[in-house]
Amino acid sequence: MNLRNQKQLAARVLGVGKSRVRIDQERTEDVEGVITREEIRKLIHEEAITVVPEKGVSRGRARTARLKRKSGRREGSGSRTGKATARAPSKKMWEARIRSIRRHLRYLRDRRIVQKNVYRRLYLLAKGGTFRDRNDVDQYIETHRLSRRR
Repeated sequence: MNLRNQKQLAARVLGVGKSRVRIDQERTEDVEGVITREEIRKLIHEEAITVVPEKGVSRGRARTARLKRKSGRREGSGSRTGKATARAPSKKMWEARIRSIRRHLRYLRDRRIVQKNVYRRLYLLAKGGTFRDRNDVDQYIETHRLSRRR
């Protein structure tokens, strides 16, 4: 029994590809004698001819990857595209650095570890971009003997 023509006709009626048309194995005799679109529609209604649903791309792997990224993983050098300044703009990096250094300088001034005039000088040096981080500030104070306490 050759159901190729019926399958092709059903595909056209349903508006899908031939590979997605399924004919019920128990109803092949009914489908075999059918030649018109109207008869095909009737068999579709009776569910002798059905459409296989489209296969989609699973989002499962994407979800797990997103959760891992959220927890700080999958961010290594092999996963990075774009320059460091594109990933985190240099202005944002500067803001984070200068705020940290200024906070530290205020701490040193308030605890009387450095005098006010020394604080002011260090503040301006920080503004000029002299220090990389808070540790650099402490190192500068130590090498130039600017701390009040010993």
